[in-house]
Amino acid sequence: MPPTTLQIIALVIFILAIIHIFSVKYFEHLSHRSQKHSGLFHLLGEIEVVFGIWAMFLVMFMFLLQGKETTVSYVNSRNYIEPMFVFVIMVIAATRPILHTVIAFVKRLSNILPAKGATGFYFVVLAIVPLLGSFITEPAAMTLAALILSDKLFSQGISTKFKYMTLGALFINISIGGTLTNFAAPPILMVAQTWDWSTSFMFTTFGWKAMIAVFINTNLMIILFYKELSKINIRTTVSDREKIPFGIVLVHFTFLILVVYFGHYPAFFMILFLLFLGVTYAYQQYQDRLMLREGLLVAFFLGGLVILGGQQEWWLTGIISSLSNIEAFVGAITLGAFTDNAAITYLGSLVPNLSDEFKYYLVAGAVSGGGLTVIANAPNPAGAAILKSHFEDNTIDPRYLFLGALVPTIIASICFIIL
Repeated sequence: MPPTTLQIIALVIFILAIIHIFSVKYFEHLSHRSQKHSGLFHLLGEIEVVFGIWAMFLVMFMFLLQGKETTVSYVNSRNYIEPMFVFVIMVIAATRPILHTVIAFVKRLSNILPAKGATGFYFVVLAIVPLLGSFITEPAAMTLAALILSDKLFSQGISTKFKYMTLGALFINISIGGTLTNFAAPPILMVAQTWDWSTSFMFTTFGWKAMIAVFINTNLMIILFYKELSKINIRTTVSDREKIPFGIVLVHFTFLILVVYFGHYPAFFMILFLLFLGVTYAYQQYQDRLMLREGLLVAFFLGGLVILGGQQEWWLTGIISSLSNIEAFVGAITLGAFTDNAAITYLGSLVPNLSDEFKYYLVAGAVSGGGLTVIANAPNPAGAAILKSHFEDNTIDPRYLFLGALVPTIIASICFIIL
């Protein structure tokens, strides 16, 4: 069946959105040169608004071509649980009681490693925290790791090359680090119930290979940038302002755990979030500024991707169903980098009678390519929003991110193929 006019328009808009993502650096430069339209160019240079803006164009075309009822029905039929969950978990995980507790945990764990100081600290943040994402969810792990890197590493004047390679390694490690269980990684969630993949299956099939890849990626980064790491002094002293009563910490972690537990039920986790906001207001002396703006921008980005992605099934499903096992692996890496890896696995779950080998290669490719771009994995926009202020023009260049993630992607791919 030939594509409809709307489907062709949706594909063109999607391609323009991808081009826009790779042009954010250019718009940010324009914002500094233009006085009359600097605000507009700065808005267009914000990577978090890209898909939201282009999704609105798609909705406008739908109104013109199909009318109000069809358009409203389509928008309402999309699943926005993931954008809502990422927003909530990002705000909660970034609060001072949780962040400082995790930093203290990272420091204590790094002290028992053979490598001391910044090297041990870096290993824990880039390897252990992403693996914790299999239990606290990938968005929470991304938020915590990015905040720690922002405060303890990126703020200390490290080289741009080190920043981009660390960001690429972090994105990849988060993407594959969530495969130890069947509920923490977005691309796994899309297929776990349909294909009956349990947590034990995930660990024995994907998890242990992911752990090896994470450790290799992290140790390679340490070897490459050992000189820079050895010059960094990680501050570990705790001021009176940072000393937080145990009860406050316990309440915050209780909210975090409950939100993770009810992560598939927005009515529950949004009620918990509203109650959490009340608690933070009642104990403002133990809080920093909540990351509401950053969280909303990330949710806007993911929501736009949901709306745009829903109109791409007509060509993506056909491609996936025609691939061999190895083609599925490479195709999932390539397509997932530009369409979101969860969308790739979801579309794969719609294709009937897939072999177990095909399913493995499709998912392995999807998670392996989850760090090549900001849109490749749902938690990536959260990490980018937290760390972008440490890059030139407050913008992460997609080209350098791709190059920084390329070697970790290859390592993850090799581990999933040969192990």
